Amino acid sequence: MKGFSWFKIKFKMSPNFQNVFKVFKRYYKKIPLEIFGKNSYKTLVSTILSSRTKDEITLVASKRLFKKADNIFKLDQLDQSEIRNLIYPVGFYKTKAEYLKKIAKIITTRYKGKIPRTKNQLLRLPGVGSKTANLVLNRAFKIPAIAVDTHVHRISNILKWVSTKTPEQTEKELVKILPKKYWSDINRLFVSIGRQFTSKKKLINFLKKNKLI
Repeated sequence: MKGFSWFKIKFKMSPNFQNVFKVFKRYYKKIPLEIFGKNSYKTLVSTILSSRTKDEITLVASKRLFKKADNIFKLDQLDQSEIRNLIYPVGFYKTKAEYLKKIAKIITTRYKGKIPRTKNQLLRLPGVGSKTANLVLNRAFKIPAIAVDTHVHRISNILKWVSTKTPEQTEKELVKILPKKYWSDINRLFVSIGRQFTSKKKLINFLKKNKLI
């Protein structure tokens, strides 16, 4: 009897991964920066630009930059001031222009113009954190990785999959519990839902309506 009760409690507390991903896919709307798809250079650069910046602003700035420099070699040829002007008004555009100039030099010299394909190599690039590295691996190279931004962090906590204070902590916990088959989809699906239901109240109502919490 005790064993049966323990089983029921454990079963009840198991994360509802399958249901969540099924519902989120049904409500999915494409997010702006996905248009760069398998292009590793554009995915890396646009993700760096997206930090602390709305996707719509990032998209316009990215397209403006890529019109001038559609590959890493052309980016390397631009002056830092020109990069700065092209990516304005993304958040921290001066710092990001400095990062991009340094990244272009590193990749053209150390990696012969090829965007690194491992997380450790990506993390060595200026301005590249875990989220950016994982997004590049995921989107550009189809390597399963959990990219945790504010949407993934917030929704994972509301679903009670994790109980964390930062996106970094959330990534570590999700790696432990989330089946690998979901790693490639979690960022795009959770970002899409987070963009549609912008307040915590709207998000909770959506999750309750679909019996996910």
